[in-house]
Amino acid sequence: MLYYAEPVARLIAELNKLPGVGPKTAQRLAFHILYSPPEEVRALAEAILAAKERTRYCSLCGNLTEEDPCFLCRDDSRDPSVICVVEEPRDLVALERTRQFRGRYHVLHGAISPMEGIGPEKLRIKELLDRLKDGTVKEVVLATNADVEGEATALYLAKILKPLGLKVTRLAYGIPVGGDLEYADEVTLARAFAGRREMD
Repeated sequence: MLYYAEPVARLIAELNKLPGVGPKTAQRLAFHILYSPPEEVRALAEAILAAKERTRYCSLCGNLTEEDPCFLCRDDSRDPSVICVVEEPRDLVALERTRQFRGRYHVLHGAISPMEGIGPEKLRIKELLDRLKDGTVKEVVLATNADVEGEATALYLAKILKPLGLKVTRLAYGIPVGGDLEYADEVTLARAFAGRREMD
């Protein structure tokens, strides 16, 4: 960063801290910001500050929200007997975009990962169990990621939820639309077979 004036070098260094942003991308973003009109830069800075200062977690589901509880938890048209458990708020957004799920959500804020020192106690599992106490919930859909951590989390949750007499389901995984069988790995193909259903 010796080539840049100190404020520019600092901007590049801060942008480089963002996930998925390497040094070259940070440099491109910094110069984009420097070449932008002052009002656009101010709007960006204000949006970042507003998001950080005004956003919090919903006390019920753990989703990001400005109002507590969040709009999804306040929506009376949603089915309170089904809760879909996801790892992060962005996973909730991905599921909402499908417009297929009309129940409630629960965000864990991570997945079990012993390698990173994340055990069940660091996730919002206790809060999930608290939500199940009144007997309203009949099904819990485990929509954690299809990676090692997501699978470990789903297995752990299934183990503690099934004795409660709940229906515990897992999202089906398999061949993506437009995907070729020859490029699919063995685990994906095995899941596709296990999740097969009768043709209509």
